[in-house]
Amino acid sequence: MKNAKISRRSFLLGLAACSAAGILTACKGDDTPASSASTSPEAPASSVSELEPIGLFTVEDFPKLDGSTACIPLMAQMMADTTGIDLEVAQSGISVSTTAYAWESFGLYPDEEYTARMLVVYEAPDYVKEELKEANAQLEQKPIGRDALVFIVNENNPVKSLTRQQLKDIYAGKITNWKEVGGEDLAIVPFQRGEDSGSQTLFRKLLIQGGELMDPPTELAPAAMGELVDSIAAYNNSANAIGFSVYYYIDQMYSQPGLRLLAVDGLTPSNDTIASESYPLCNEFYAVLHADAAADSPERQLYDWLDTAAGQDCIKKSGYVAVAPATAANSAV
Repeated sequence: MKNAKISRRSFLLGLAACSAAGILTACKGDDTPASSASTSPEAPASSVSELEPIGLFTVEDFPKLDGSTACIPLMAQMMADTTGIDLEVAQSGISVSTTAYAWESFGLYPDEEYTARMLVVYEAPDYVKEELKEANAQLEQKPIGRDALVFIVNENNPVKSLTRQQLKDIYAGKITNWKEVGGEDLAIVPFQRGEDSGSQTLFRKLLIQGGELMDPPTELAPAAMGELVDSIAAYNNSANAIGFSVYYYIDQMYSQPGLRLLAVDGLTPSNDTIASESYPLCNEFYAVLHADAAADSPERQLYDWLDTAAGQDCIKKSGYVAVAPATAANSAV
């Protein structure tokens, strides 16, 4: 199992190295931006910098980041704000290994090959938390933003809202037809994600909570969030599919025409309802360091900067809901 993960990790490290080289080239005047297979989709208009960058780091000194796909725009904004480079150049060089692999590589396999010095990341899956605990990984984390688990349906589906219990029953196979929840007489096709995805982790934590869960066929558990969105939009061109994502990804990074978000318990997800936590399926995401990071290291400086007014503004103008700085750091596991 470890060898397979290291193999994937090494592949992703190669992508990251190419991206880093692309940033340096772009900063020196090359008109051709670097690209990466795991870089961000088009950034939201709200991520355009509104404050003068502070020049905390040179591009070369900016700490290598890893983390979750839905955090890519924030990482790019952090780089732009603290180095002064153009946001589009920063976007071209951000590459991530996704939630579970980022936590594993950062906490379990620290070595000369894996160069990330800080994570911006969603919560780790339970099996990764156990691995980190068994390895006595010394990590420090703090919440920096709040997102939410949201459910996606075809815009032609007449069902506008479901309760948490109805959603649980759908994914347990107890509710199988939309007519049972006020919709048309169509079989419900529930999509999930892979167990190593951040959104599947939130789905299990916030909704399923240890309850019954169907095992989806492979075609109903796409590996990437974008594939899930595409699959729901394309499924038989009908209104019977349902799936989930995190709010920021579907609202700001990647969507498809013909889809909409469901209200849950009568509350529609939005930045306001997530900030107030009135929407019922909210969860925080984190900045993570090695606990022994020196006070003057670039990663510690960036970690601390996120608690400043400029850091909080960086999170907000990227389109995320910022979490007020905590009074003390938290354990990662």
